[in-house]
Amino acid sequence: MEVKESECAVEDVISSMPDIVITHILDRLPVQDAVKTGILSKNWRFKWTMLSRLVFDEDFYLYLILKTNYESKFGRIISRLLLHLRGAITKFVLYIDERCYSALDDEDIASWFSFLSRKGVKDLTVTKTNGEPLNLPSHLFSCLELKHLKLFYCRLDPPVDFRGFPNLLSLESGLLHFESSKFGEFITQCPLLEILNMRYRRFFLDILNTRYQRHSLEEMGMDIISVGKVKLAEIANAANIKILSVSLCDTVPTTTFSSIFQLVGLLPKLHKLNLDFVRCKDKFAEVGAKKRFLTTHPCLKTLTLSTIDLCDGIMLSCALELIRSFPNVQTLEITATRDWDDYPNDPTPAAATCSLDLDNDTMGLLQLQSAAFTQFKGSENEVYLIKYLLACSPFLKKLAVKLHFLLGPDEELIFARKLLKLHRASPIAEIKLS
Repeated sequence: MEVKESECAVEDVISSMPDIVITHILDRLPVQDAVKTGILSKNWRFKWTMLSRLVFDEDFYLYLILKTNYESKFGRIISRLLLHLRGAITKFVLYIDERCYSALDDEDIASWFSFLSRKGVKDLTVTKTNGEPLNLPSHLFSCLELKHLKLFYCRLDPPVDFRGFPNLLSLESGLLHFESSKFGEFITQCPLLEILNMRYRRFFLDILNTRYQRHSLEEMGMDIISVGKVKLAEIANAANIKILSVSLCDTVPTTTFSSIFQLVGLLPKLHKLNLDFVRCKDKFAEVGAKKRFLTTHPCLKTLTLSTIDLCDGIMLSCALELIRSFPNVQTLEITATRDWDDYPNDPTPAAATCSLDLDNDTMGLLQLQSAAFTQFKGSENEVYLIKYLLACSPFLKKLAVKLHFLLGPDEELIFARKLLKLHRASPIAEIKLS
């Protein structure tokens, strides 16, 4: 019996898939690899033009340098790619450093944003890593379908007729330059905003390649003097915020405990709060740190304190007062800091400057279930903080402590023995030391 060749042909399952499925597959590839699929067959020659997620990040730029020697054509390549795309653009990521910026001009960037505004972009990330901040083109403010916006080292200057992003859900920014009065108006004009992240230094470094992490922002030629400041009262106008991350040094006027608690009280939906204490240790007066606030905030479930020097007695008091004032918090995360690079011959933590005796009259029960501490150095202040939490948290399940890498084995052992002696209100609480 003769079998026809057509009956034995292997079916091209992938090519026969619906366009929306192929688009999802292509979107999960780096842009350069998605374009290369055009050589697979005649059917696939223009499949890449269905891309809806465009990520021109640092990896893409390094690819141009190492594989193609097209560094000087960075802007032209992006422009040509955009011209060939057929459908809507849901996500656009643009990474610019001083080298690729030299191959661009303002018209290139303006034309890209004009294109995105017509394509209904919903998720936009713009990052510049050195030199002068990037002037955002006015076409950005025509992208009214935006839901997620990330801006790093850019200059934000909305036009006078801008009426806001009606669909924006999250805004993350780092080293954002703006006139102080305009930022308050900007977030007020985003009625659906739920996530606001303004941790300028820490969050910015998190998105950079690790090879930049050992350089200061000043060494990278970045202007941090003109970074815009925001008033906590202006943040309070965004009543739908559920997750808030803010560097206290980026707020004006000087942040006080009363202003922090007032802000939280004006955000009824807030359930996650991240306060970054970088460069603001001197902003909190000892008197303010001892003031008690009795208002509870039942919706707040996660509290994160970042870059806080617990070796300093005043900052320890700050941390304790925040924890006591939010008794319904279930998850606590603290990242301590003290740059031991400044003390190469004296890695011993600073002595405690506050009383380390627990006051049973002022202790209250917490709802804490999980606590995680990073960069701890074995100081008495840190032991006191853990002692307080263990004694006041009957529902605690896990307390994890990650020690500073400069802490020696002997110091680690001493610290571990101190923790083992502490009373635990929760019978199931586990302490993990690493």
